[in-house]
Amino acid sequence: MNTVKLTDKKKTRTIVLLIVFLALAVITALRIGWAAISFSDIFSMFLGTGCITGEARAIIMDVRLPRICIDIAVGMGLSVSGCAMQGIFRNPMASPFVTGIASGGAFGAALIIILGLPAALTGPSAFFFALVTAFFVYSLARTSSGIPVETLLLAGIAVSFFFSAMVAFIQYMADEKQLREIILWTMGRLWEADWTKVFIALPSITAGTAALTFYHHELNLIIIGDRTALNLGVEIHKVRAIILVLVSFITGMAVSVSGVIGFVGLIVPHVMRMMMGPDHRYLLPASALGGALFILICDTAARTVMSPIELPVGIITALCGVPFFLFILKNRKRLVGFSYGS
Repeated sequence: MNTVKLTDKKKTRTIVLLIVFLALAVITALRIGWAAISFSDIFSMFLGTGCITGEARAIIMDVRLPRICIDIAVGMGLSVSGCAMQGIFRNPMASPFVTGIASGGAFGAALIIILGLPAALTGPSAFFFALVTAFFVYSLARTSSGIPVETLLLAGIAVSFFFSAMVAFIQYMADEKQLREIILWTMGRLWEADWTKVFIALPSITAGTAALTFYHHELNLIIIGDRTALNLGVEIHKVRAIILVLVSFITGMAVSVSGVIGFVGLIVPHVMRMMMGPDHRYLLPASALGGALFILICDTAARTVMSPIELPVGIITALCGVPFFLFILKNRKRLVGFSYGS
């Protein structure tokens, strides 16, 4: 019993450390960029002390802070979605990007752009197509014995190619302005962040993330095995359906404000699982914090590495994610199945 309590304390300390690192990353992201802002200006801004120029205030409040808020929302949402999907499928390969959900959401967003519909419809459209994709891939991969990793990957890849082809068709039909917008969308763009997008995405993704954490007990039991979870009273199909809806909602909202950003939901949950273990009571919040930290660091690098040119953040996450994905493929026999929850 003492060991368990000690382990829980360590996990709690790890979560606290993630919060501290995220706060430090926020301050650093406010500090660096094409126009340097001093730490004294940042603290003066938020503490209401000292003197800060109007230019510095505008850079912080109108440019960098909204973008940081979007970074946190998108990273949190994609990472916690990947964590939940890996749990319900008992599959280390599952993530919104790999299973095609993000591509479906991107198609929904691109459809709104090409049709010239109001931007307010981008989120609902991305959610709808993400949801359809999630259930379609789930139905394709599901067998009587579970969700085989190979089947899930093949189904996700096939659906991703389909939506990629549809987005390519939309690009072919688009005019020059629409084409540029869609291309940037598919690469992951965060430089157009503003407070309107923050007020739409951050509360929605935070609410969806909070809802997922209520299913930590069910996720822990599903990882042990479907039969065990059923014997302990878990309605597996109902829980999977609810979580897929929540994941689709979160992913759709994230895609609608950031475009397609891959591998976040694959990398971060694995790193957090190595640090925290398989208990979703700690793993879900740790993944949310880790995802927010990861995207914030990647986006800060994307806008400063080649300054004044900004790279799409999807390029940075892909450079980090592809080697990690290959590592998981190489070790899939050790990571899949019941050993995944051990």
